[in-house]
Amino acid sequence: MSVADSKLRSRLPFSATTKIEEVDPKYKELILTLPKEDQWLAIELRKYGGFWYPERHFSGVLAMQEVFKSQPSDVIIASFMKSGTTWLKALAFAVLHREKYNLSSHPLLKLNPHDCVPIIEHHYATRDEHYLESVPSPRVLGTHVSYSMLPDSIKTSTSKIVYICRDPKDVLVSLWHMVTKFEWFNKPFPFAKAFELFCEGRMPYGPVWDHVLEYYTKSIRSPEKILILKYEEMLKDPSDGVVKMANFIGCPFSEDEMKIGSVEKIVELCSFNKLKDLDVNKNGSGAGNVPNNYYFRKAVVGDWQNFMTPEMANTLDEITKEKFSDSTFTY
Repeated sequence: MSVADSKLRSRLPFSATTKIEEVDPKYKELILTLPKEDQWLAIELRKYGGFWYPERHFSGVLAMQEVFKSQPSDVIIASFMKSGTTWLKALAFAVLHREKYNLSSHPLLKLNPHDCVPIIEHHYATRDEHYLESVPSPRVLGTHVSYSMLPDSIKTSTSKIVYICRDPKDVLVSLWHMVTKFEWFNKPFPFAKAFELFCEGRMPYGPVWDHVLEYYTKSIRSPEKILILKYEEMLKDPSDGVVKMANFIGCPFSEDEMKIGSVEKIVELCSFNKLKDLDVNKNGSGAGNVPNNYYFRKAVVGDWQNFMTPEMANTLDEITKEKFSDSTFTY
């Protein structure tokens, strides 16, 4: 792997970001005035612009909004947490850089997808934003922030945004499983409590419905700017999703590539089973010593049925129906 490629490895998970005491004074005063939510145990949240952001990250969100300069060739992978982010990052990175890397020695065989596609706001939160400038162009960058909080440089540039969304019921189950794995959760966190907070929109980057609607509404107005992908449809036909994404970001597959199965090879490289079984994702870890296997659980549709009562599922479905009643969006 070249020196430039080695720079791909840089990840800052939400368990290893800046403490409020270390936040730039420029943002600290504002953050401390915002409504606070601390029922997610070790993940303290602050509400701003209608969304709940992890307190440790929020200085990065503000700095990103103010300072980040998007390059015209950037591809931004946007998502709500636990909506298929890891998979989409791998696919986007493989598609955009398919002429650069040989599949037999691809970075994704050695690095976790989050090491190949850095999360913008995390680097600003730790004042390591200069790393983003060193990422080889065209850059694939990730974010969990709402559309309204994106920097103007992303909104007004020719960069592309690929957004993935997922049934909120499965999002909740996946989120609950992941956060309760961390050692710094030193108290029980019943699923029923997570369900209550989720329904009220009080979870990291939530409410999920508003998050989806912001990106979806903008995609209707500017389809050349934002591509909406649905996790369930991607699982059903990943090749179709890959082709759509390649066309959208401006690097469509040629007829020759289609004939030799380039799409299918990328789908296989980035498949759940392939990535999950790699040594780096079974035994490796990222910044903060977060095990890479935390990012791989089941990758299925409907796992919520194993954790929710019919009444809980109906409640979430009714909330979803109400939230999207004025739009044409459906899961």
